[in-house]
Amino acid sequence: MLPQSASPGADMDTYYKPQHLSQFGEIADGAPELAQAFFGWYEKVFEEGALTAREKSLIALAVAHAVQCPYCIDAYSTGCLEAGADLDQMTEAVHVAAAIRGGASLVHGAQMLEHTRKKSMT
Repeated sequence: MLPQSASPGADMDTYYKPQHLSQFGEIADGAPELAQAFFGWYEKVFEEGALTAREKSLIALAVAHAVQCPYCIDAYSTGCLEAGADLDQMTEAVHVAAAIRGGASLVHGAQMLEHTRKKSMT
């Protein structure tokens, strides 16, 4: 039995560690040429172009939620604020991601319907 002051999992380490975000560049230690290529491309992607830095940050925030990356959510929440986005815009971007993700799940229902109809005919 656990002491009353202890809670299950209190001593367990967590998978997500915010300090890892600041250590991201260290991924180059294992493959510097690949990291250099990635980081160069990544930097180029986020340069102002047809989309503003704010728009790119909002897209990145939405995608971060869709792929459920806590590191990306932290980074792009900060990036959005730094690029001039406000909470309403950021929240709306997250809802767009949720709608697309939900729709993607639902549209696959057509596969289930087709499969079920074929099996029901036999």
